Amino acid sequence: MTLWTRAQQLPPECLQKVRMIYVDHFPIEVRHCLASWIESRIWTAEPEDQQRSFVNELVQEIQTNADLMLSPDMFVTKMKLLEAAKNFHMQYSHAPQELYAYMRRCLALEMEVIQNAMGTPYVAQPHTERKYSELITGLQTVRQKVNIAGEEIRSLQANIESLSLQYHECLKNKGHMNYLQQQTVTTERRDLVACLRGQIEDTERKLNALVAQITQSQMELVDHMKENITNLRQLQSQVLDDELIKWKREQQLSGNGVPMQSNLNTIQEWCELLADLIWTTRQQVNNVARINSKTIVELRQPHLAEMLDDMSKQVTGLLSTLVTSTFVIEKQPPQVMKTNTRFTATVRLLVGGQLNVYMTPPRVSVVIISEQQAQLLLKSDTQAGKGKQPVECGDILNNTGTMEYQPTSRQLSVSFRNMQLRKIKRAEKKGTESVMDEKLTLLFQSQFNVGGGELVFQVWTLSLPVVVIVHGNQEPHGWATVTWDNAFSPPGRVPFAVPDKVTWGQLAETLSLKFISATGGSLSEDNLRFLAEKIFRTSLPLNTMELNAMAVSWTQFCKDALPERNFTFWEWFYMVVKVTRDYLRTLWCDRLIMGFIQKKQAEDMLSKCPPGTFLLRFSDSELGGITIAWTGDGNEVFSLQPFTSRDLMLRSLADRVFDLTQLQFLYPNVPKDDVFSKYYTKPENEMLKNGYVKPVLVTTLPPYMSSSPAYAHSPDSHRNTPSVNSSYFGESTPIQVDSLMNSDLFEQIRAYEPDNQSDEFDIYSDMCLK
Repeated sequence: MTLWTRAQQLPPECLQKVRMIYVDHFPIEVRHCLASWIESRIWTAEPEDQQRSFVNELVQEIQTNADLMLSPDMFVTKMKLLEAAKNFHMQYSHAPQELYAYMRRCLALEMEVIQNAMGTPYVAQPHTERKYSELITGLQTVRQKVNIAGEEIRSLQANIESLSLQYHECLKNKGHMNYLQQQTVTTERRDLVACLRGQIEDTERKLNALVAQITQSQMELVDHMKENITNLRQLQSQVLDDELIKWKREQQLSGNGVPMQSNLNTIQEWCELLADLIWTTRQQVNNVARINSKTIVELRQPHLAEMLDDMSKQVTGLLSTLVTSTFVIEKQPPQVMKTNTRFTATVRLLVGGQLNVYMTPPRVSVVIISEQQAQLLLKSDTQAGKGKQPVECGDILNNTGTMEYQPTSRQLSVSFRNMQLRKIKRAEKKGTESVMDEKLTLLFQSQFNVGGGELVFQVWTLSLPVVVIVHGNQEPHGWATVTWDNAFSPPGRVPFAVPDKVTWGQLAETLSLKFISATGGSLSEDNLRFLAEKIFRTSLPLNTMELNAMAVSWTQFCKDALPERNFTFWEWFYMVVKVTRDYLRTLWCDRLIMGFIQKKQAEDMLSKCPPGTFLLRFSDSELGGITIAWTGDGNEVFSLQPFTSRDLMLRSLADRVFDLTQLQFLYPNVPKDDVFSKYYTKPENEMLKNGYVKPVLVTTLPPYMSSSPAYAHSPDSHRNTPSVNSSYFGESTPIQVDSLMNSDLFEQIRAYEPDNQSDEFDIYSDMCLK
């Protein structure tokens, strides 16, 4: 991603600071239109001898870009660019180093603003910048060659028109001479015939020379247009097959938390340049064909008409590919979709503004189809035959919309803001398949008119695979299907094939990205090794390379229950991410939670520490649970019954650590107040406005812990791990557990349920929380 692309994504107040950098000496229009070129030239300092030609090269680059701006919407920008080029030449032609240094300072200030806004250093990608610069240079080179071809066509037409006039003049003279020769011969007539004969011979010599020139011009022009079509095909492949496919892949990976690097607006600029060049080339081919059809029959070149017809088909095919490929889903629908829940999506035609498609506003319709229907649709499209309309497998409300054009951004798009899946028809299941394994997709369809109806394109595009659920407790498995598909789908696959097995290294990277995108904190190598031990359930090689090469299957990932548990690896990991995101984010990012550690290992570590040492780890037995293990008297290690989301909703984990006086040092020996105090809830020193005193819940250990610690290892009847119960007490009331547990307040708290949202980690019913 270019520095300028990052700048455009800044919030308004930061963007204003960037605008202030670029004033009269370096207009912001130049920065915008020549972003890739400027960064490729100025990012790394050049020797002084290379800087001497900088002004001339900059002026030439500005003029080349201005020549590409043919749209009326770009007229003002074009004028500003040409004015800037004139000023640069006048002010800096004798001091190019000054302009070079000034532009470097501007880029440095811009980078400083971006770094302050992002909070992280911006790292340039020289290879990417160079590739983008080469792409722009290629488009500009083809533009120049297309313009040359246009001049050649005008010259050819002028020569053919001149040939036609001279040819008919020659025929007229021949007719006149024949007429005179048939009359009575006189001296005057004899002289006139001789004069006409001389004129005819002279004209024929000129005609023969002109015919030879026209013939050579035609063949050279055809060769030039063929070369232009070949270059356009290569550039279009680079934009569509490399850059656009890369953007689509990044869009898919962003569903797993991978930040996007490509910018769709930049790709649209390239596609618009391609559309303009392809359309101009098509008109040139058709013009030459029209000129050839009006040329005198005797002078027409053999096979020229066939060559032009073939070239017309080729360039029309390029245009068709460009239009159909640039119909993209800018904002994907949710990949885990719940019935009777509103959802949104946005589709966009990248060349809609350049080709004036908006003059006849296209309508877009949306249907949901199965994986098998998507395969049939793709198969019928590759066979170049219009297949049957895919069979819908659900009913979507508000599934049609008209594309709208925004002149300022030159975007032709439609946003579906109120779609809702009313019902779904499931495919027949095989073996252990569940409804959450079934992948569906949304099919967006439309029809575009180009060239005032001269060309009509039927277009369609498929969304990323979606999993349809009807209840919140299906959401974890739905996200397992989506996460696996997003991470491991091969390029150019048949919808929606994914490998059944991947290496642990691949899965570990996916889990790490998922965790950091949700919580803001990363997973360490030890954390990932813990996860590997949990999913493989066996001893692992010490060598990291050997571990990363081990194969893990889809079944191990989300089908098979963990040993002595009634839930899978994915369900456990999913709930850990959810509780960390919702209640433990800051503690995790500050590395106060050890988290991924076995109970036995935690006990071994704490048994060597002084009393009062504790650590926080995720429970192996409780979905979304976090427990506190600490060292008691006699180096005996205890573990609190895990806290779940419902517990942490009532009182934060930091406050619970504060409440328990038995906890003194965070492992290995950090006083707890030194690291937890900033997360403690500040006590309210005033009464509420209604005159009441607000009670405070406090976590305490049960009385038997002080008198008989041995009871700490008694099995809890409601959990499958030994633990110590903690209780809540109000500071303003005596400690009476029964009265609080039976109070109306506690029942209201227990009955509280958060609103159902479409967030990835909003799940499970009370069953999983209790």
